[in-house]
Amino acid sequence: MRSGFPYARAGQVIGLLGGSFDPPHEGHAHITREALKRFGLDRVWWLVSPGNPLKARGPAPVEDRMRAARALIRHPRVDVTDIEVRTGTRYTAETLEALLRLYPGVRFVWLMGADNLAQFHHWERWRWIMETVPVGVLARPGERISARMSVAARVFGASRLKGQRARLLGQTEAPAWAFQNLPMMEVSSSAIRAAGDWVPSV
Repeated sequence: MRSGFPYARAGQVIGLLGGSFDPPHEGHAHITREALKRFGLDRVWWLVSPGNPLKARGPAPVEDRMRAARALIRHPRVDVTDIEVRTGTRYTAETLEALLRLYPGVRFVWLMGADNLAQFHHWERWRWIMETVPVGVLARPGERISARMSVAARVFGASRLKGQRARLLGQTEAPAWAFQNLPMMEVSSSAIRAAGDWVPSV
């Protein structure tokens, strides 16, 4: 594997948690730990993005966000990465294509909060994503009903793994997705920024 990319061997199940992490917070760490337990994952990679194509405002420098993320999530099965910077990809579909080329035989699971599932049909090539990798959805406060009624949830309703079957997500061929309700933390990156508690270097 090229320098700067995390190691994974064929057959491993890697969960991918993408986002700006601007800033990273305990909510990110919480859903990561739960995803490892609930979806049968070997590892989780945080994909700290250069910027979110759906957001007009640019994030803090990626180096600051990477540093803060590594300080927050000190877990032996979690890697903080700048894969999207290294591959030059911005959209999830492009990133997945690059990872599937770089890691033949590795099984990837895309992880997202329920708020993302609610508007997933606005993502670039969202159907291709669902048909290419399993998707693990972790419920966040106030988003459970809208996520379950979302376009993506309806279109791929027959592909949902319910209850204990969610633990088989990483071994299930796409399309496959699972929705897990969690005791969630009421914390968000936007609230931290608004409170002035995130001051990256300039």
